[in-house]
Amino acid sequence: MRSYNSFEVEQQQVLEAARILKLDTPTTELLLWPQREYKFTMPVKMDDGRSRVFHGYRIQHNTARGPAKGGIRFHPDETADTIRALAGWMTWKTAVVDLPLGGGKGGVVCDPRTFSDRELETIARAYVRAVVDLIGSDRDVPAPDVYTNPQTMAWMMDEYETMVRHHDPGVMTDKPTQIGGTEGRRDATARGGVITVREACKVLGINPHGTYAIQGFGNAGQRAALLHQELLGGGSLIAVCDSRGGVYRSNGLNPVELVSHKLKTGSVSGFPGAEPMDRDAVLELGVDILYPSALENSINEANVDRIKAKIVCELANGPTTPEADLVLHAKGIHVIPDILASAGGVTVSYFEMVQDKYMYFWDEPLVHKRLDTKLTAAYHTVRKAIEEKRVHPRLGAMVVGVARVAEACKLRGWV
Repeated sequence: MRSYNSFEVEQQQVLEAARILKLDTPTTELLLWPQREYKFTMPVKMDDGRSRVFHGYRIQHNTARGPAKGGIRFHPDETADTIRALAGWMTWKTAVVDLPLGGGKGGVVCDPRTFSDRELETIARAYVRAVVDLIGSDRDVPAPDVYTNPQTMAWMMDEYETMVRHHDPGVMTDKPTQIGGTEGRRDATARGGVITVREACKVLGINPHGTYAIQGFGNAGQRAALLHQELLGGGSLIAVCDSRGGVYRSNGLNPVELVSHKLKTGSVSGFPGAEPMDRDAVLELGVDILYPSALENSINEANVDRIKAKIVCELANGPTTPEADLVLHAKGIHVIPDILASAGGVTVSYFEMVQDKYMYFWDEPLVHKRLDTKLTAAYHTVRKAIEEKRVHPRLGAMVVGVARVAEACKLRGWV
């Protein structure tokens, strides 16, 4: 399988959408590149008393529609191009869901699995010291991403407020609820995805109570297993896999018991009453709905001919390669692209920003109701674009996002 540069893929998607929209050259060029890129070094004293220097990034792709929004990743293989791509996709994701936000992303090149909690806190605070002049609830709002979490955001928010000498809890989202986080954030990504599946089933006439399978059983995959039952009123989960293996049961796995097994043992493997299954085979089952919730490029030219699901709901970032996208469309498989399917997380992060600003917090049912309204509207807007432009679903979502950002740039007089 060929390797992909994520930023080149993202730029190609922009070019295709710009061609459909007949955007002029200056507007297209503006949307192809991040507006601002920051690279910095951070000296950190480790537990053994020695200092280490870490490399960090913060990239703000576009802020025409509002403050930049996007996560901070701690990962040993982080690169500038990865963050450029993710920042761009955040721009299109917030625009597709019609949030008054732009797109950004950040990262630190490190392996957090080798650090103590004290070292992680020190790195988190050092990151904020490096970007303090670049972020703020009205400028750029980070959130957790790979190997970061609500505790990371709590440390970062505290460091920021210490430096600026005033409270600004909205500077970070996905914080603990005790210090300005919102109800409904933990399952927001999966909930948004299942909401779009519900709407797709209505449009396509697919039985929402049919079979489904999940590739990747981290937070998003586990929540999807449970919420599929709750929001769609049923369904039979027949296969699941994680990094250690897969399990299958033709007459259905119990999602609650499976999640409990995963949390206790660290894997879905060995789940009582289930047959072992090769991880890659989970993608190739003839299910009604498939949730790719793990790695990028999981559906590719090597296996796309064997994909049989009726709906593919992308809860992972970039799980389908560009070539595979076209094959799935030609086969009549309905893909709900990641910038729509996984937009529930950033939508509830936006709700958190609003609540922090007003210092008045909503109960969980209200968060769920407003998320449902946003994702339902976004799905049907994208569906309309797909039909009007006669394009595949990913390009339809990009057309919606790019058109909204381009309009904002023109209204501001940037191009």
